[in-house]
Amino acid sequence: MKGVVFHGVGDIRLEDIAEPRIEEPTDAIVRITASAICGTDLHMVRGTLGGLKPGTVLGHEAVGVVESLGSNVRNLKEGDRVVVPSTVACGYCSYCRAGYYAQCDYANPNGILGGTTFFGGPAIAGGLNGLQAEKARIPFANVGLVKLPDDVTDDEAIVLSDILPTAYFGVELAEIKSGDTVAVFGCGPVGQFSITCAKLQGAGRVLAVDNEPSRLDMARNQGAEVINFDLEDPVQTIRDLTGGIGVDRAIDAVGVDAERPRHGPAAQKADEQKAQFDQELSEIAPEAQQQGAQWHHGDSPSLVLTWAVQALAKAGTLSVIGVYPPSDRFFPIGMAMNKNLTVKMGNCNHRQYIPMLIDLVRSGVIDPTEVLTQTEPLTSVIEAYRAFDEHRPGWLKVELV
Repeated sequence: MKGVVFHGVGDIRLEDIAEPRIEEPTDAIVRITASAICGTDLHMVRGTLGGLKPGTVLGHEAVGVVESLGSNVRNLKEGDRVVVPSTVACGYCSYCRAGYYAQCDYANPNGILGGTTFFGGPAIAGGLNGLQAEKARIPFANVGLVKLPDDVTDDEAIVLSDILPTAYFGVELAEIKSGDTVAVFGCGPVGQFSITCAKLQGAGRVLAVDNEPSRLDMARNQGAEVINFDLEDPVQTIRDLTGGIGVDRAIDAVGVDAERPRHGPAAQKADEQKAQFDQELSEIAPEAQQQGAQWHHGDSPSLVLTWAVQALAKAGTLSVIGVYPPSDRFFPIGMAMNKNLTVKMGNCNHRQYIPMLIDLVRSGVIDPTEVLTQTEPLTSVIEAYRAFDEHRPGWLKVELV
């Protein structure tokens, strides 16, 4: 069978791989009918999220049909259509029982301190083969598969695997209340659904920050007030639009691969912030600098996180659902503390939200297909990755069939 295999940074290939098999009584084998490309996949292909072993199948979003079941999967049958939650959870540890599926004690082979396990991720995240393949083995399938109603299509269901639950989780972390003014940094798929879910929670205004015109157009069509950070300073614009106060809630829906401004006042300010940080770094670590130490990504504060902290009103809440690697160490904590901000973050507990979100999709409250801009066959996956990576206009979310 075919699968998308990681061979190294910048090197992925569609090639023949071995078919998966039942290894544990709680396993299932699912024939994948739809998968998708996510920004987290790009983090690993670009190398900004390291530790992915060569030979690993990529992808953590999928819809499919159950082909075979282990003896302890008692709530499904062969032929059932299912959505696969991106994170893996046992369902019986104390964290799963409390709804913290992303912090399952038993899914990660690295032990109880291993953290979130997800498909197609690095060794630290379990090292499981991913879902951009014709078939996949699903551990803990009695918990890790959610049966789909017949009236929910694959196009609708594929976003239920990761991006829609992640957006809902991010809005929940942001503690949005009726009338709140919310800033969403990043208008990719998760950002678009964050706008949708913020409105469902009663947000009075949503300000959307990005620099890709087609993404900003989609945000505007949802009723968000758009800010292009290539053309204006996003922090100053947010303050101008809020009477100098700032926003009540901010959501970082970008993470480690956030783009820097390419030109204009925001680019100048970003350069000034970097120069200031480099100066401070030379003052607190002169020996390292004299020895020619090289400062890499993660050795300076994220520009998006800095913008979010600056744009928040006093006593506001920052929700971080964009992915950052464990090597990232810097956060503008002094500024956040001085404003009495609440900061909440984490990996989504997908399994907690998917059944409820299926109901919202069935009832028409949310139309997931609005963000699904491309549908490509698996045979075209490499070119689809390239187009997605380059942020080509209109390439917001890619479904692989």
